[in-house]
Amino acid sequence: MSINIQPLGDRVLLKELEATEEKIGSIYVPDTAKEKPQQAEVVAVGPGKVDEKTGDRRPLDVKVGDKVIYAKYSGTEVKYGGEKYILIEQDNVLAKLL
Repeated sequence: MSINIQPLGDRVLLKELEATEEKIGSIYVPDTAKEKPQQAEVVAVGPGKVDEKTGDRRPLDVKVGDKVIYAKYSGTEVKYGGEKYILIEQDNVLAKLL
């Protein structure tokens, strides 16, 4: 996937993974009652944060294509080309999905 957004510093651009349809017993849960998904795919990463002491860039722990779990209510929603993305700092990425 090619996107014309380049995050800066230690920021990561995510595309939310589609939530599966939820069913409790024989009752379907409507979209308005579902929790916001916290799983996403990394679509772009910044060059990394500059270490204040050494001046070197620290590379990010995630790369394009990784599937991750991120902190709830973190980041900024961005709409671009009809798609919705989330721009967050790497510190808000909690784990990679293997």
